[in-house]
Amino acid sequence: MNITVMVGAVLLLVAAVLVWLAVRRLRALRSGGVHAALRTHLDDPGKGWHLGVGRYQGDEFVWFRVLSLRPGPDRIISRSALEIADRRDPSGPELYSMPPSSRVLRFRETGMSEIELAMSPDALTGFLSWLESAPPGRLPWAS
Repeated sequence: MNITVMVGAVLLLVAAVLVWLAVRRLRALRSGGVHAALRTHLDDPGKGWHLGVGRYQGDEFVWFRVLSLRPGPDRIISRSALEIADRRDPSGPELYSMPPSSRVLRFRETGMSEIELAMSPDALTGFLSWLESAPPGRLPWAS
């Protein structure tokens, strides 16, 4: 096989992956998504943040990682399973791995580990409104 054919095939594959990532991100943003960074491993401060796009779907917040080839969401967070444990500003190396001016929320998910979500102030206001707008009796702390 000719080396130029192999190089061309590799470049075509790389271009296809980049187009897939761009289309996936744009679709998520155009359907009401917001930029959000998510961290599930809280044992290492400042590490483990992944940029993504979150979208509200009824009682669920679905999160799509920016650099993932998965066609569906990478994480589905149910509104009824969330409890806010803490709010804080990002510190040190975290500032480089999340959207500008972000605030960090730490959640406890019922039956799951803690997660952290970082969003811009505007996106955070929308997220908190969505979180608190569940019908009466559907949230664990409201019963």
